[in-house]
Amino acid sequence: MTFPEQRPRRLRRTAAMRRMVAETRLCVDDLVAPLFVREGIADPAPISSLPGVVQHSRSSLRDEVAELRGMGIPAVILFGIPESRDPVGSEAWNPDGVVQVALRDLRDDLGDDMVLLADLCVDEYTDHGHCGVVADDGTVDNDATLELYQRVAVAQAEAGADVCAPSGMMDGQVAAIRSALDSSGHDQVSILAYAAKYASALYGPFRDAVDVEIADGGDRRGYQQDPPNAREALSEIRADLAEGADMVMVKPALAYLDVVARVRDEVDVPLAVYHVSGEYAMVEAAAANGWLDGDAVAMEHLLAIKRAGADFILTYLARRAAQLIGS
Repeated sequence: MTFPEQRPRRLRRTAAMRRMVAETRLCVDDLVAPLFVREGIADPAPISSLPGVVQHSRSSLRDEVAELRGMGIPAVILFGIPESRDPVGSEAWNPDGVVQVALRDLRDDLGDDMVLLADLCVDEYTDHGHCGVVADDGTVDNDATLELYQRVAVAQAEAGADVCAPSGMMDGQVAAIRSALDSSGHDQVSILAYAAKYASALYGPFRDAVDVEIADGGDRRGYQQDPPNAREALSEIRADLAEGADMVMVKPALAYLDVVARVRDEVDVPLAVYHVSGEYAMVEAAAANGWLDGDAVAMEHLLAIKRAGADFILTYLARRAAQLIGS
C-alpha cells in the first residue's frame, strides 16, 4: 500500500528526478561579481579577511572581468580605493578617479557585453569613513550629501556605467540622482537602490577591502536600517521606487531572508540581494578549518537567497559559483 505522503520521497529518489522537479534554479545569469580596484598599485593585493578576493590594479581588473565574461557572468559592480581622501570624498566624482578610469577601460574592452554597475557612495573617499558630509555635531548632513551624490552619478554615467547603485541610505538620494542623470543627458542609466541596507555587523571584511575606518569609533546606525525592523524596509523600498529607482536591493542576505521574501511579495521590479563580505568570510574560515564543505555550503547559501525571491545576487562567490554551476 502506498500513501499520498510518500509522493515527495518518490520524487527525491534520484539526482535526475530531483533536477527535473526542482522548484528553484541557480544559474550564472543570477550572479553579479563585486570587484575592488585600487589606485596606484601595479599588482593585485590580497585581502586577508576575504580569502581569494583582491584589490585589483587597473590592469588586473581588466583581465579579471574578461575572464568573468568568458564564464558567462553578466555583470560586475565596482568599488574604488583612492590614493587620497578628503572630508567630502571629492575623488568619487573626479573624472580621472579610480572607478571612472576603470569604467572607461571596461567599456572599451566590453562594449555592451556586460552590465557595469558602480557603487555610488563617498565613504571609500572620505577621510572620516562616513557616507556623506559630516556636520559640526558629528551627524551626516543629508541634504548636503545629496549634492555630492549627484556629482558622482554624472561622473559614473559619463565614464560608462550602465547602473548607478547608491548605497549611502540618504533620504531622497534616488530622486536627486535621477534628476542629475536625466538633466545631464543620461536618462538611460539605471538606478539600483540599496533600499533596505541594514546597519549590520557583517561588513567588517568589506571595510578592510576598501581601507575604511569610521572616525572616532563611530557607526552608521543613524542612517542605515535598524536590524530589528522589517516593516521599515518596505517603507524605504516604496519610497525609493516612488523616487524613480529601477531596481532595489536588500543587504545583507542570510540574516534578512524574511525581508527578501516580503519585498518579493510587495514589488515587481528586479530585486537584488547582496551576499556580503562577512557572510562570505564565515564560510571561507570554516572551510579552511575543515569544519564544513565550503563549496556545498556556498551553493546552498546562494540557492536560499534565490529561493527567497532574489532576481540576482551580488556575491564574492560569483566566480566559484559559475565554475560549480558549469561543472
